[in-house]
Order: sequence, then C-alpha cells, then structure tokens
Amino acid sequence: MDCLENVGERVAIVGAGYAGMAAAVTLAQRGVPVTVFEAGPVPGGRARRVVSQGTELDNGQHILIGAYAELLRLMRLVGVAPDAVLRMPLEIRYAAGFHLRSLPMPFPFGLLGGLLLAKGIPLPEKFGAIRFMAAMRKSGFKLDEDTSVDILLREHAQAGAIGRFLWFPLCISALNTPPLDASAQAFLVVLRDSLCGARESSDLVLPRLDLSRLFPEPAARFIEKNGGALKCGVTVRELSALKEQFSKIIVAVGPHQLGTLLPGCAPDYSYQPIYTCYLQYPERIRLPLPMLGLADGLVQWVFDRGALTGEAGRLACVISAQGDHQQLGLDELADLCHRELAHVLPDLPAPLWSRVIAEKRATIACTPGVKGLALEPTVPDVYLAGDYTDPEYPPTLEAAVRSGVRAAGLVGQARSP
Repeated sequence: MDCLENVGERVAIVGAGYAGMAAAVTLAQRGVPVTVFEAGPVPGGRARRVVSQGTELDNGQHILIGAYAELLRLMRLVGVAPDAVLRMPLEIRYAAGFHLRSLPMPFPFGLLGGLLLAKGIPLPEKFGAIRFMAAMRKSGFKLDEDTSVDILLREHAQAGAIGRFLWFPLCISALNTPPLDASAQAFLVVLRDSLCGARESSDLVLPRLDLSRLFPEPAARFIEKNGGALKCGVTVRELSALKEQFSKIIVAVGPHQLGTLLPGCAPDYSYQPIYTCYLQYPERIRLPLPMLGLADGLVQWVFDRGALTGEAGRLACVISAQGDHQQLGLDELADLCHRELAHVLPDLPAPLWSRVIAEKRATIACTPGVKGLALEPTVPDVYLAGDYTDPEYPPTLEAAVRSGVRAAGLVGQARSP
C-alpha cells in the first residue's frame, strides 16, 4: 500500500470506478466522510478517460438507457448538467436497412407501434416479437431454469431477422456476451426494464462528455464538498494497513483484482472484451444518426463523436464480446473497421489517424448461473461493490452504480446503533 499515512476518515473505498464513486456519493450524502483510493490517474475504472498519443479518448464507447434510474439519479445529485447527455426516444437504425423507432405514445403502444412500422423485418416476425414479449411479461420475466439467449430465442421463433437486428444486438450490447453463451435470465431482466418498462425506460441516453467527466469526476467534487477525498495514483496492495485507520472498507475493484485484496473471495470468472476503434476523418464526415448499426462484419455499432462530443469527423467503432477480431493486430483491426465503414458511407476517405483501445477484461462473461454465485467477503467490516456483484443485472454501468449504493447501505446498517 502506498501513501496512506495521516488519513483519518472512518470509511475507505478502494477503486474509483462507477461502483466506488456511487458508494462514496451515497455515504457523503448521509454525512459520512469517505476516502476513495484509485490506482489510476483519473476516476472511472473500466469506463474512464484515457490519453492515447496525446489525444483524450474514452477507453470504451458506452451508452446509457432510460432504465438506468440509479445512475441518472446520482448524476443529477452530483450536479451533472442535463445537456451532458443526448436523450432521445429509442431509435435503432442499421446500414443494412433495418429501422425501428419508438412512437411518441404511452407505453406499450409507442414501442408496439414502432415495431409494427419497423423496416427490414417481415410482418409475421413483427407479430412473433410481440407474442414473445407478451409471453415473457406473463412469466414475470423469469425462467424456471436459466439457459442461453440463443436457445431462448429459438424456442420462441425469434432467431430470424428480428433476432439479427434486435435481440442478438441487445444481448451483446447489454451482456457483452455472445448469445450462444449469454444468460437468458439476465437478458430478460434487460428486456423487462428497458423495452417492457415505462415509456422513458427504452430511451437512448448518449454521453456528450467523456466517461470520467460524465459521473466520476463530478462525484469526486461532491464528496470533497462533503468532507471526503479522492486520492488518485494510490495503489492499495493489501487491506490490513487500511483496517488500522478505517473502521469500514468497500472494495470496488475489478473482479480479477479481488484475489490480491481478498484471497479466496473471488469466483473463477471468465471474461469478455470490448474493442473500440477511433477513426479520425475530415470534419465533414458524419453519420445519419449519432449511432448506426452494422450487421455484416465485425463492427456492431459506430458512433458519431462529432454529433455527441463535438469531435467533428471522429467515428468510434465498437466490437463487443469475444470473436475473430481478437486474433488481429491493432493496425489490422483499424484497417478492417475503416473498410467496413467504407461499405456503408459513400466516398469515405482514408482516416487521418486511428486508435484502437482493447479492454480485454471489460466484463465478466454473463453466462447462465453466473449471477447466482455467492460473493461474500470473509473479512469483517469489508464490503464489495462492482457490476459483477449485482444479483440479477448484467455487468453494466447501472449494475455498478446499484452495487455501490447497496454497499453504502450495508455500511450504514453496520454503523447504526
């Protein structure tokens, strides 16, 4: 452990990702001073700002949805401006012709009407999708036994065009796990809270700031105003010295780091990557929408950073979950992303520069049963937070924030007389 002397606060948080900062904000709001220790130079964890060859980028392109109630609530609490995100009704457009847009009508008519008017899928499949959602709603979005998303969708005749353009991409985006391996139960939780939730739940909420500025840095200012502190560049190597100065500790690090801090606590997870390729084109290059789906290659989604963050001409290609792209060099991958974009954007010039950021352990593999694993620390007065600890949500920013709020609640209960 480095540089931890003269710290007087009672609650320590190890890790300044979205989970750790959510815990810190929750405690600070209750008048509990906290100290957050972060090994990296900026807060954000696996959703943070990085500097690559002098250019500030996100380590991955994340999107939020209206169902992320806890994250959006905490963003408001710490003073994040409403224009920090671009919020829009659900609209999914693929270069291959599929286009789904929710209609401005009360739930569920807006989504159902949008589905019936969607382009690129046969009418029988549209009615089949409505029957599928109705059946899942009737079951309470619960399965008697977890299985894979692929099996679930095939059992309900959802593996045609509707699967290709809607269900499979939703699975990969939310669970970061291929449908053949992904947990159907976790997928149904996403379906329950987004497409089958309240009208605003399916909204796309696209960040217009980098991921550190979106929440972790405003959260740091909030806890500092409330008597806490964020200490970046400080590596906690063991908990024993922290326990000498703090009565409670929240460990909010990645699951692959648990073995060092809490030996014997972490299950043997497998992991899934996220690759983000930034391509800088002349400023005139833009997409028809802030995000566009690609269905015929490795790239799943491309984002117009000019429309979102003002970085004109910069496109961000996202490849979630495992696949053949992991065998390519970064330059080869950037070239492939450019070629896939050139197929759908007429007269696309060569990029001025490219950067590929590979988060090889971006999330745990969200497979059947993985969310049922027990995750209880064996050290007294030590609590866990992280997207992998949520009992039902897949490993998303919302799951991370919920876990932080939950850990703060456990600390509060332990402090009560």
